[in-house]
Amino acid sequence: MLQDVFSQAWQQITARPTGPLAFRFYLQPAMAAFLAVRDGLRDARVGAPPYFWALFTERGHRRELLRSGWKSIGKVTLLALALDIVYQVIVLPRLRPLEAVFIALVLAVLPYLLLRGAVTRIARRWIGPGARRMRRAA
Repeated sequence: MLQDVFSQAWQQITARPTGPLAFRFYLQPAMAAFLAVRDGLRDARVGAPPYFWALFTERGHRRELLRSGWKSIGKVTLLALALDIVYQVIVLPRLRPLEAVFIALVLAVLPYLLLRGAVTRIARRWIGPGARRMRRAA
C-alpha cells in the first residue's frame, strides 16, 4: 500500500517537467542559482565561510545564517510552492501538499544550498587574501 503511494507520487513528479507550467523546472533553479552566486560572492568578499558548511560548524551563528539564507531564497521557494499547487489544481484530481513542498525544495532550496558554498570557495581563489587587503586600502 505505502509502496503504491510512493510509486504513484514518483510517477507524477517525473511527469511534471513535460506538462503545463513546465517552465518552472528551468526558471526556479535558475533564480536560485542567481541568488546563490550573488550571496556566495558576497560571502567571499567579506571572508565568510561557505554557507552550507557554516550551517553545521558555526553553532553561534546558525540562526543568523538561516535567516540570511531564507531572506534570499524564501520568495523563490514560495513561488515554487505556489506554482506547483497551481499545477496540481490544473492537472491532478486533488491537491498533494507534500509533493508540492518536495518539488519546491528540489527546485529552489537544493540548488541554492549546493551552489552558494561552491561559489564562495571558487571566488575566494580569484579574490584571494591580497585582493581583499588591496580593496580595504583603497
